[in-house]
Amino acid sequence: MEIQTMLIFGLILIISLLIPWHEGLLKKNKYLYITVIALGLAFALRASFMDYRSGDYNTFLANWVEYFRVSGGFKGFSESVGNYNVPYLYFLALFSYLPLNDLYLIKLLSIFFDVVLAFGIMKLAGVFTRSVAKRLAAYLITLLLPTVMINGAMWGQCDSIYTSLALLALWFALSDRPKLSMVFFALSFGFKLQAVFILPICLVLLFAKKIKFWHLFIFPVTYVAEIMPAVLFGRPFMKTLLLYFDQADSVGNGLNYNSPSLFSMVSGDVNIAALSAVGVACAFFFVCAILIWAWYRHENLNNEAILGITLLFVAGIPFLLPHMHDRYFFMLDVLALLPAVLWASYAPVAVFASFASLLCYYSYFNNAYLLQLKYGAFALIAVLIVYLTFTAEKLNSRRHDVYLP
Repeated sequence: MEIQTMLIFGLILIISLLIPWHEGLLKKNKYLYITVIALGLAFALRASFMDYRSGDYNTFLANWVEYFRVSGGFKGFSESVGNYNVPYLYFLALFSYLPLNDLYLIKLLSIFFDVVLAFGIMKLAGVFTRSVAKRLAAYLITLLLPTVMINGAMWGQCDSIYTSLALLALWFALSDRPKLSMVFFALSFGFKLQAVFILPICLVLLFAKKIKFWHLFIFPVTYVAEIMPAVLFGRPFMKTLLLYFDQADSVGNGLNYNSPSLFSMVSGDVNIAALSAVGVACAFFFVCAILIWAWYRHENLNNEAILGITLLFVAGIPFLLPHMHDRYFFMLDVLALLPAVLWASYAPVAVFASFASLLCYYSYFNNAYLLQLKYGAFALIAVLIVYLTFTAEKLNSRRHDVYLP
């Protein structure tokens, strides 16, 4: 790596150490030693991936940065480029001005948000427990999670950005900061459309009186503010505002794109259009059923019940929808760590979630299947059953929020 890249990498490492120190989690020497070792391992593994150029980087990301470079940086927003929303493209435009390897810059951005992601899980854990060990475990395990390391440092993808923003939004809501919650949900949605997997929780938060109805209007205001810099540089407002609607018409004709969704179990000559419609309908009714259930039990919507419903959304929606890709369960991979850390008996469920995604990651990087993707789908069915049971238990008990030991 270039010396400048190494300095930025080292700065992110220092920040990752300062976060648990600032949170008061490293007062005991044993926790300090564990943290240093864990972070050393997490960043050493990331460093080993930095020179890897994925197919997505070679085909898309490198070309997008080059587009901005030859188009005058932010002036390039006067024309359409790529299939990502403009908030992520702002970073690529910025990178085009810098005399550094854009491969490293793209990966460093994702690695920085890996740290933000770990911070978000740690703060969410703090909503449920005062235990230093559990909060620190949530932080460190997130940074060591295989799909998190591979996604950013190896693949060069940005799923840690929208996921970290969404989990911070959930933390703000459960911590009685509804305005910030709506801002961060909108920021998450602005980076990736896949944030929709968690967005139905906003209605549940409304039922639980964690947010008020008028807070929902902060979402569109924030989203418009996100896209305005691109508009000011010449991008048409309506085209930018409705970008995701245009993308919905270009999802492709395949039932499944290397994901462990329900449709990974479908093979042979099938009516793709009909099955796609069935999948969309199933996902819609799944969300509606959970929302009706939450409304009916709104007096029992404590933080644990909200967590259970969130897990059902981020697992169930992409599982039922057609046209899903290999990285669309990234949010589940990360959020599944939370109950695993809080209640040890749920650790196998987090392993199942990661197993499902890793099967897809393996096939992407090796152009071959370690196991058929349907086994990942079977694992996710088990995940959904466990989380459904967990949520039912919380919704059927009297509402009260307590700290775990």
